[in-house]
Amino acid sequence: QVQLIETGGGLVQAGGSLRLSCAASGRTIITDDMGWFRQAPGKEREFVAALNWSGNLRYYADSVKGRFTISRDNAKNTVYLQIASLQPEDTAVYYCAAKSRLGNIYSRAAYDSWGQGTQVTVSS
Repeated sequence: QVQLIETGGGLVQAGGSLRLSCAASGRTIITDDMGWFRQAPGKEREFVAALNWSGNLRYYADSVKGRFTISRDNAKNTVYLQIASLQPEDTAVYYCAAKSRLGNIYSRAAYDSWGQGTQVTVSS
């Protein structure tokens, strides 16, 4: 089992930027698809972005396209989410997840390891 720890969240003004990091330990994630999800208060956890194991395919929710960028550094066993032009509606707990098996990369159910999340709060 892989352990995932997210860092980089915080309070930022609208229009600001953050870089979230997800450090993996316990095993390498080099063969995993990696995803970011978020959950706002009172809402279901939703897909934000994902990157396939080889790093050549990126997937984004329509609401974040053009503002969020997912990347990975396999040497550091770490995945990143660069967030720009933050808006109040981006306020949520952001979770990193690893998918080691076949499955829908957009679906929460396909991911078998999750981090504890990092809070992102955007003030208007």
